[in-house]
Amino acid sequence: MKVSYHGHSIIKIVTNGTTILIDPFINGNGLTDLKVENENPDVILLTHGHNDHVGDTVELAKKNNALVVAPNELADYLGWQGCNVHNMHIGGAHEFEFGKVKFTQAFHGSSYVTENKEIIYTGMPSGILFTAEGKTIYHAGDTALFGDMELIGKRHPIDVAFLPIGDNFTMGPEDAAYAVTLLKPKIVVPIHYNTFPPITQNPDEFAKLVEGAEVQILQSGEFVEF
Repeated sequence: MKVSYHGHSIIKIVTNGTTILIDPFINGNGLTDLKVENENPDVILLTHGHNDHVGDTVELAKKNNALVVAPNELADYLGWQGCNVHNMHIGGAHEFEFGKVKFTQAFHGSSYVTENKEIIYTGMPSGILFTAEGKTIYHAGDTALFGDMELIGKRHPIDVAFLPIGDNFTMGPEDAAYAVTLLKPKIVVPIHYNTFPPITQNPDEFAKLVEGAEVQILQSGEFVEF
């Protein structure tokens, strides 16, 4: 399994010949090394409906006939746009050929803003647990700190956790560091920071706060080492 970070909240997983993108916000993302025309995902996993997470999903999914796995209302909306979707919801898990996907709770919002400035409700925000090749990856999505992260960690031993540290819209460094004590991952990677002025953070300061896990601060395009 190869797991790489591509700016903001984009994660790419290559496993068993399948390429998976999580939250592929590419166009408009000044921190990513990816280009839509060069990406050929087989699967797209989405945590919630905000534009900086759904990103280029529709174009990527249609171009590659990719399967989009998303929370129920968001999956419905993307299905109406012509995407091939698999609806899921918080607490639910499904065993796909490429691995197991389980959606967890997240404390945030979830809506899609159209070009006409309409806000479309896209259901509950979520985190994602992905398991394949004996490894479990946790992408927290956009979330505040919450106590049941401890339950997630107890029920699902986590090899790598991707946690937002940007503050303002999500956990900041202090809360994210505390989340590590609850989740108990082997490795933690900070995400969702420095893309926009309100979420400017120094990831090295986050790393100083973390106890009990290895911190890997990745630049766009770099792989997790595990």
